[in-house]
Amino acid sequence: MRNLQVKEQKVKELTEKFQKAQAAILTSYIGITVEEDTELRKNMREAGIEYKVVKNTLTLRAAKEAGYGEIEKYLVGPVAIAFGYDDPTAPARVLANFADKHKAIELKAGIVQGQIFDTQKVNELSKIPPREVLIAKVLGSFKAPLSNLVYVLNAVKEKKEANA
Repeated sequence: MRNLQVKEQKVKELTEKFQKAQAAILTSYIGITVEEDTELRKNMREAGIEYKVVKNTLTLRAAKEAGYGEIEKYLVGPVAIAFGYDDPTAPARVLANFADKHKAIELKAGIVQGQIFDTQKVNELSKIPPREVLIAKVLGSFKAPLSNLVYVLNAVKEKKEANA
């Protein structure tokens, strides 16, 4: 295969990833050690996130084909992309948690459910708990009033039984 064909194939694959992903977070990784990179990739795999380092020219071509050409201004220096297909908050959260411990990682921007997010928005997104935690909180908020209602009804029943 010729070099041009290889590049065209990579652009095609990246375009599909941009279109399929719930979130694609761009990050700078200058100064990260091999051990840190291995740890980051392991964290990404465990969270179901695909982490890729791709040339900026190929990334820009794929982003433009997917309709996200505006990310061009964030493609400066070495950039890696974290693709999340299930949970749109997961890539930002995993990267932000890693960046807290390893200052070489810097969140640059992202594409989240079709919208371009700048660094500030990506950082805000990283603070949203996982979907399962949010569901548990909602269910917990339903459970508390129901538990109180059961407690009150039980108290009324016991009071009536005591009076009878």
